[in-house]
Amino acid sequence: MATPEGYDPAVWRRMSEELALPGIHIPEEYGGAGFGAVELGIVMEEMGRALLCAPYFSTAVLAANAIMNAGTDADKSALLPDIANGARLATLAITEPDGSWDPASIKVVATPDADGYRLDGVKSFVVDGHIANLLIVAARMPGTAGLQGLALFAVDANARGVERRLLESMDPTRKIARIDFRGAHAKLLGSLDTGATPILRTLDQAAIALANEMVGGAQTMLDSAVSYSKLRVQFGRPIGSFQALKHKLADMLLEVELAKSAAYYAAQAAAVDDPEWPALASLAKAAASETYLHSAAECIQIHGGIGFTWDNDTHLWFKRAKSSELFLGQPSYHRELLMQRWGV
Repeated sequence: MATPEGYDPAVWRRMSEELALPGIHIPEEYGGAGFGAVELGIVMEEMGRALLCAPYFSTAVLAANAIMNAGTDADKSALLPDIANGARLATLAITEPDGSWDPASIKVVATPDADGYRLDGVKSFVVDGHIANLLIVAARMPGTAGLQGLALFAVDANARGVERRLLESMDPTRKIARIDFRGAHAKLLGSLDTGATPILRTLDQAAIALANEMVGGAQTMLDSAVSYSKLRVQFGRPIGSFQALKHKLADMLLEVELAKSAAYYAAQAAAVDDPEWPALASLAKAAASETYLHSAAECIQIHGGIGFTWDNDTHLWFKRAKSSELFLGQPSYHRELLMQRWGV
């Protein structure tokens, strides 16, 4: 967390070589383990529980899913094996300086040229964009608007015309970057015929993975609050024996279990391609966002003065909870999507 890179390369190698986590949901023919959304959700929950600082979400969840959704067999064969074995760090660039996660608001333009495409524009709030060596960029064809003319492009992060800058953010555990494209060479993933579909599918898959990560963090906040309430003594008795704190902890437990149910169910629905899984993704993201943030705030309050000092790590979970609430769209955005998808 405290380094500019934001992760420990030795831990990343162990995750990749000993546990094969980056490729857990990548098909075996592309070097992965061949599991699905449920198994990925289990991994994300444990990472959220530990507040892992690593380029896993950007590489394995965002970039890998984008390539699998948009790419041809040749694209997947060229890009996925190195992601699966941890050799390639990658990320997905969707948002721009306005911070919108709605693909219709994308302004980066991909102009055809003799050897592919040239990208012009700015992406911002790109997770691990400062260390990724492969960028999957959402851009649009010249003269198009809305969801028309959108596609995903693979860009070498060190190519000419790509400028990256680490942004200062509230959450030090998840690094974000601004990326400027000035005529940067890009390769189209898949074809233009699929339009915004791969982008929307990737964002829904990411919302489910993030929901599982958030419930892992919320569980840690609950466990920490319960543990401290048994340890801290006031007026000659543990503070957990007071009825007001019992009620608070019981409410936290109820919220965490409900958010877990939503995240688990959405992962299972995505795994079997249930027609309602995109709506369930929005439901899980909205529920987990609010639960995580509320659990972290309550945990800090139960800890009292030490809860918001650097002597206690609770504030780090709170900062991750706040950044995750906005990441991929805040709860109100996902509730609107939920209503649209259920035709309400």
